[in-house]
Amino acid sequence: MKLDMELLVATHNVHKKEEIQQILGSEFVVKSLTDYDIHEEIVEDGNSFNANALIKAKYCFEKTGIPSLGDDSGLVVESLDGRPGIFSARYAGDHDFAKNIEKVLSEMEGVENRKAYFITVLCYYDENGAKYFDGRAQGNLLTENKGFKGFGYDPIFVPEGYEKTFAEMNPEDKNKISHRKQALDLFLEFFKVKD
Repeated sequence: MKLDMELLVATHNVHKKEEIQQILGSEFVVKSLTDYDIHEEIVEDGNSFNANALIKAKYCFEKTGIPSLGDDSGLVVESLDGRPGIFSARYAGDHDFAKNIEKVLSEMEGVENRKAYFITVLCYYDENGAKYFDGRAQGNLLTENKGFKGFGYDPIFVPEGYEKTFAEMNPEDKNKISHRKQALDLFLEFFKVKD
């Protein structure tokens, strides 16, 4: 693998960019939409995580010619028939995770089955087309927020085998077990085989 390969991640989210850079390490130089002065919002109107990841990755590659990574992640709650799912970021409004968490907790009030998982689907897009990688983190939802690290639904999600929420964990510890880490590990394996 060529060291310092530039990779455009289809996000304006600084936390997501930093998390991906930390997991991928020095073999990649992770850039965001902001780094390329692309400020328009990519319309995620797909009906699945794969479709949304493809929309983002393809858009970025077509705009810049730089190999691009689209990421669609979400929280899937068993007792809510898979909701919020692909609508995780907009569940209670436009990218307002405090309200999103509040809505999930309200819908889960009194529900015993708290099983949920985070999923990340990555779509790598370059001149050869699309390749997908996905990862999951199984766990349970709390009845209230705990912790201040991380982002999204991290304060209410406790991964299987742990006592802390993602939001209570150090980023390094979370990144060892997260859904995004699992998907990025598969992405890295693909690059090792590709070379």
